[in-house]
Amino acid sequence: MRTIGNIIWLLFGGLVMGLIWWLIGLIAFVTIIGIPWGRACFVIGEFSFFPFGREAISRTELDQYDIGTGVLGVLGNIIWFVFAGLWLAIGHLLMAFVCFILIIGIPFGIQHLKLAKLALAPIGKTIIDSDYAEAVREGAV
Repeated sequence: MRTIGNIIWLLFGGLVMGLIWWLIGLIAFVTIIGIPWGRACFVIGEFSFFPFGREAISRTELDQYDIGTGVLGVLGNIIWFVFAGLWLAIGHLLMAFVCFILIIGIPFGIQHLKLAKLALAPIGKTIIDSDYAEAVREGAV
């Protein structure tokens, strides 16, 4: 079902938004100082192409503490929000609106809302398999 969902997802805005994430990543890489944000854009862009069966969670939930999970991560998210996050979130919200108009698109609209939330503050997050994320939340890992 994940594969079918991901294939249909590409038609419901996943392809367009994934390419936009990658375009923002390229722009960030050109600025040199934006390389950390650019790397995040490519990871989240790939997630935006195929989101079903995976999810974004905070690295602190995995007991991974690094520069992105501390005060510098918050500062990075503020900078990100101003320059790109707001615009990517608006793009996902517009795609969600279109998906919600079509009854069959409601699950895809919900996924766009999750990606819009991720677009606002991606620093300190990681993309993992949904089954693994559930095991982490249950304390099995």
